[in-house]
Amino acid sequence: MKYSNDKSVKRRVAEPVQVYLRPAERDRLERLTAKLETTKSDVLRRGLEALEGQLSDPERHPVLEIIGMVSTAHTPGVDVARAHDEYLAGTEAASWSRRQRVRGGQDSE
Repeated sequence: MKYSNDKSVKRRVAEPVQVYLRPAERDRLERLTAKLETTKSDVLRRGLEALEGQLSDPERHPVLEIIGMVSTAHTPGVDVARAHDEYLAGTEAASWSRRQRVRGGQDSE
């Protein structure tokens, strides 16, 4: 038999959080609360959920931003998808020689 003061019973209690809002943010919260006919807490919970969904959206994933960054215009016939290591290594090595030319070959001291 479990009593109400039994500490093994886990209760799901919302954790209080204190947030400082600027006047414009507070006004926005008030407008959303009225428009959605809900509480400030619910508006903030929905905002957190929406932000998390936005950040975890596969279409907005940072890795996808690299698509199209590599141009093969100067190396026609190279399949960068298959030979990306070689392509990137070649690009890096080429940048070394460019830096050396800019410095006037001072790296060989």
